[in-house]
Amino acid sequence: MGDTAEKWGYFDEAGLAARGVKVDMHGKMPDVVIHYPAKNWIILVEAVTSHGPVNPKRREELAKLFAIGTAGSVYVSAFPTRADFSRYQIDISWETEVWVAEAPSHLIHFNGERFLGPYD
Repeated sequence: MGDTAEKWGYFDEAGLAARGVKVDMHGKMPDVVIHYPAKNWIILVEAVTSHGPVNPKRREELAKLFAIGTAGSVYVSAFPTRADFSRYQIDISWETEVWVAEAPSHLIHFNGERFLGPYD
C-alpha cells in the first residue's frame, strides 16, 4: 500500500510472492493491493487523487504486472466524491469497479459478464 509521497507505506513482499507476484520496486504499482483469500483475488486499487482512474491503458499495465500470479485480479478506481467520479467517468475501463468514499457501502460496476470478480 502506498501513495505518491510514501510509495511503500506498507509492503508485504512475501505475501505477494506467495501468490506468485514478483514486484519490480521501480514499476508502476497500484496505490493499494489487497488479497481476498476467500476468493483468491488480488484487488488492485487506484486512488484517483494520485494518478487517475483505472483507464484501459492502466488496466493493461496492471494486468501485465500481476499476470504471473495465481490469484485473479480485480481493478478498482477509488474516488473521494461522486462529483470527482463524474469528472473521470468517461476514462474508466470496462470490466472494472468504482468505489466512492462518500458512499462506502456501494460499488459501481463497469459492465462485464459478472458483478465483482476477475476476468480472464
